[in-house]
Formats: sequence, structure tokens, C-alpha cells
Amino acid sequence: MSLWEYANPVRFMQVSGRMLPWVAAGAVIGTVGGLGWGFLTPDDFRQGSTVKIVFLHVPAAMMAINIWVMMLVASLIWIIRRHHVSALAAKAAAPIGAVMTLIALATGALWGQPMWGTWWEWDPRLTSFLILFLFYLGYIALWSAIEDPDSAADLTGVLCLVGSVFALLSRYAVLFWSQGLHQGASLSVQSGERMSHVYRYPLYLAMIGFGLLFLTLLLIRTRTEIRKRRLAALLARETRA
Repeated sequence: MSLWEYANPVRFMQVSGRMLPWVAAGAVIGTVGGLGWGFLTPDDFRQGSTVKIVFLHVPAAMMAINIWVMMLVASLIWIIRRHHVSALAAKAAAPIGAVMTLIALATGALWGQPMWGTWWEWDPRLTSFLILFLFYLGYIALWSAIEDPDSAADLTGVLCLVGSVFALLSRYAVLFWSQGLHQGASLSVQSGERMSHVYRYPLYLAMIGFGLLFLTLLLIRTRTEIRKRRLAALLARETRA
């Protein structure tokens, strides 16, 4: 069975329809369980109760970056293979990514005010995240501004490629600019930098939940985009007839 088989809209609708209830159930369990477990953890001896923002901030920031990467891959598939489902999936993912980026920015400000004494700082990672959010808005606006869907997919694919630079900076800015205020990775393979298991395990669960939540919303929105495209094609046929 070829992977490209799922680029067929009919096949995609069949498979996604079977997947959706299970993915949605996993999203509810992971998101609610992870956030609930996280906010029941004890206060940190340095950060106090503000440490609990990490259970919302880190999964949202992780998804904000990964969603853009997913959009890049889908856009490249469209440009190279001209599979409409991939273009529609990229379009469907953009508003979800924009919301995740906004959540990451807002929760980062809530954490930064008591920790840094300011709601905002032009830190390299924060700045690149803000620019990434603006790219999300621009991507969404570009899809809305162009009537021809194929032309819109082409131009947004180019925009997605350019915006990937800031997605990369959002992920690795702490490594590129060591003088930034933003802390290093919350989860690290280096034993000296790993957070306590009290916080780590509920954070893992929240991250899985956010990933499944994105997949659920992506399937729903992509299925909607396919239906809208079918409806537009039917209306065009009736107009010509």
C-alpha cells in the first residue's frame, strides 16, 4: 500500500472518518489528564505556583513550531506532487497553529512578569515566536485573499518556506544567543538539566494530549475543506450548465 494513496480525497475521508473518534478520545484524555495532573503538582521552591504554567506553555509552544513544520512538509508535497489534500491540510492547520502560538506568547508573558519583572522582553526566542505568529496570520490572510485555490496553495507554500526560518529560530534561539533571558529547554537529555519527575511526567502527558488535540482538529478541518472544495466544484458545474 502506497502512502500516496491517502492523498486521494475519497480515501482520506474514509480513513480519517474511522480515525477521528479514537484520536479525539485520546486528545481529551491526554489534554485534560495532563493539565489536571500538572496543576495538582506541588509548588516549585524557586518559581512557586507559576511553575504550573509550564504544563500549558510548553505543549503549546511545541505545537506552534511543529505545526508550521507540518505545513511546510504538506506545502512541499503540494508543490512537488500537486496533491490537493496536502494543500488543504496545510490550510487547515494554520489557524490551529496561530492559536497555539498565541497561547504560548500569552502564557510566556504570564510567567515572565513574576520571574523577569516584565510582561515582555525582546529576547531572541520571544521575538522569533512573535514573528512566527505574524507569519501564521499572513499565511491565513493570503489564503483568504486569493480566489483561485491552486494559486493560493502555490503562494502560501512559498510563504511557508520563508516562515520556516523563524520556526527554526523559535526552537533553537536559546542555543544561538546565549545572552537571551529565556531559559533553556524544559526537557533535556542531560541529566543535570532534567526537571523533576513530579513535573516531567504530567508534562509528557500534556504534550501527548496537545499533539492528539492538533491531529483531531486537523482531521476535522481538513475534512471540512474537502467538503467545501467539492461543494464549490458542484456549484461551478451547475453555473456552467
